Amino acid sequence: MIKNIKRNKREYIAPWEKAFDKVLSPLEDFIHRQTTSGVLLMLCALIALYLANSVWSEAYHKILQLPFTIGVPGFELSKSVHHWINDGLMALFFLVIGLELKREILVGELADIKQAILPVVAAIGGMIVPVIIYMSINQEGTAFDGWGIPMATDIAFALGALALLGARIPKSLLTFLVALAIVDDLGAVLVIALFYTETISFTALAIVAVVLFLLLSLNLGGIRRPTPYILLGIVLWIAMLKSGVHATLAGILLAFTIPMRPKYEPARFLQHINEMIGKIKEAYQKETNIIKNDELRSRVRALGDGVNLVQAPAQIMERSMHLPSAYIIIPIFSLANAGIPVDWSVLGDVLAHPVAVGVTTGLVAGKLLGIAGFTWLAVRLGITSLPRGLNFKHIIGVGLMGGIGFTMSIFIAELGFAHSPHDLLMAKTGILFASVIAGVTGFCWLYLTTKKAP
Repeated sequence: MIKNIKRNKREYIAPWEKAFDKVLSPLEDFIHRQTTSGVLLMLCALIALYLANSVWSEAYHKILQLPFTIGVPGFELSKSVHHWINDGLMALFFLVIGLELKREILVGELADIKQAILPVVAAIGGMIVPVIIYMSINQEGTAFDGWGIPMATDIAFALGALALLGARIPKSLLTFLVALAIVDDLGAVLVIALFYTETISFTALAIVAVVLFLLLSLNLGGIRRPTPYILLGIVLWIAMLKSGVHATLAGILLAFTIPMRPKYEPARFLQHINEMIGKIKEAYQKETNIIKNDELRSRVRALGDGVNLVQAPAQIMERSMHLPSAYIIIPIFSLANAGIPVDWSVLGDVLAHPVAVGVTTGLVAGKLLGIAGFTWLAVRLGITSLPRGLNFKHIIGVGLMGGIGFTMSIFIAELGFAHSPHDLLMAKTGILFASVIAGVTGFCWLYLTTKKAP
């Protein structure tokens, strides 16, 4: 039953209208979406594991290997469903990551050097130590190619686990984790670009450079509509695909060319609003029914246009893309990549494999030692200080949560072991095992060492 509260004959309030009164900061909105996404991601991972270990296993893998072609004869792209997910859909995920990075660097937690030092130092430690641990265990052969796997943190899973603790966790700890994970993502992107590439095509890279020049020209020229950026972004993705550099990086490059400056400054926007309200009142006095009143409808539409112009195009695109990225793209990626066949009779041998040991130890022990250790050193040396309300018990908890490497770790594993299915299976098993250990121990540590706020 829809609960409508009737005030008079002309006005009623429906439940969805409460959205107008609900104000969330960009960070709060980001955390809320990532937390919900983490739950969905976990569900999809469990479904994929079930499919890979059931009577549907053969059909599951056949579907992922089905060819899918787009384009016209003479100019077409044909890849398996699995490749389209990892190369195509994930490019949109990286677009969102790029937009988040740009916002944080320009106006977010990473804009203020003093605020940024702590999560940057922690993220660097959380990348370096796991890589060192993995390399010490896998020093040669194809197994060495997986060294980048344990350096990544899955922000959706980690935030979801932290959110379960509710009032026990200060908001500043969530902010710290968000900033740390974003720096972590940047490190993973650089590693993919520099070390996980195939044969380089300089012709395709030249096309990438030309497209980037055009995108920057649109930005500097004041073009704010998304269509030109989207069309050139598609060309950029195809050129990156042909270049040998992983195509998903096109999303990052495109994100950094989207304008971050609004057309209207807040003062101009307020002036615009005041002017429009007066005109809307005049139009309303002529006819109160907006369906019949073309002038009133036009004024309201113009007001809506002004609301968009006071927001930066990059922020609008980030918000509009975050929903499909968090609730569609990442869950599909999980369904396509988390399907690991588990033979319980040899599970001990699998977990003892050097690749699985390197990944598991790197994520669980490496992340903890790197994040907590580098943070302690930075504070001890006077380089930075902990935010108000945080202590090293909180930092240890985040260090444990940082071992949840799911999405980006699996993505890097797919790149590093593209030609070594056995090592890929070992790496994915280690990622899942480590993520469970890190999530459970991190949750238990914070639950036992923190108190619920009054």
